[in-house]
Amino acid sequence: MGADINFYFDPICPFAWMTSKWIRIVQAQRDYSVDWRFISLRLINAHIDYDTHFPPEYDAQHTAGLRLLRVASAVREQHGRPAVGPLYAAYGARILEVAPDEDRKPGWQGTPDLAAGALAEAGLPVSLAEFLDDTSRDAEIQAESDEALSLTGRDVGTPIVHFQPPEGVAFFGPVISRLPDEARAAELWDHVVGLASFPGFAELKRSLREQPQLPSFGVTTDQAGRTEDWHAGSRRLKK
Repeated sequence: MGADINFYFDPICPFAWMTSKWIRIVQAQRDYSVDWRFISLRLINAHIDYDTHFPPEYDAQHTAGLRLLRVASAVREQHGRPAVGPLYAAYGARILEVAPDEDRKPGWQGTPDLAAGALAEAGLPVSLAEFLDDTSRDAEIQAESDEALSLTGRDVGTPIVHFQPPEGVAFFGPVISRLPDEARAAELWDHVVGLASFPGFAELKRSLREQPQLPSFGVTTDQAGRTEDWHAGSRRLKK
């Protein structure tokens, strides 16, 4: 029997991470099962000239995400699908729940030390960090990324969520900048699923977004008045 939710993630995406934290709350409240699946920003953007379309650090960041997904692929193969969720949680804690550090080099998220630390926290062998450079796993990750995009169309990012697969609704996001209160987490989920379930629904979007309320952005929940414009892959902070 399949999971109640298929959640497609790239480990370096802050919005996927924020949505995953919300999904974990809903999962506990509704007793849902979640299958944590892969979508690589580096692979789905392989046709794009990074030097022209993205800020300089994006190539290294997206490549780091792909490297971490290779490790997750090996974990899934050797330890089963349930092992991916704890590993993703450990990735996120090390990448997005830490204060920004200007001394870190672009791509620091995909280093052996970070992968080994996440593996250890998830109760997995640290030796699996050797799969960071295993490009033979890219075909599997590409196939799963294509699977995710087949559910929504290609003009989206991460995460992609599929509720009650295979017949249930799928959608990009929801993109949220802060974690909802536990008392409202399931209510928000019901609103999203209800809207997405309408066959005629296509998109609900606003381009001005609050800065993600994550330590990696140097933002705390008391800074909710600051918003950010993410047009064209750039980050221009607006007061």
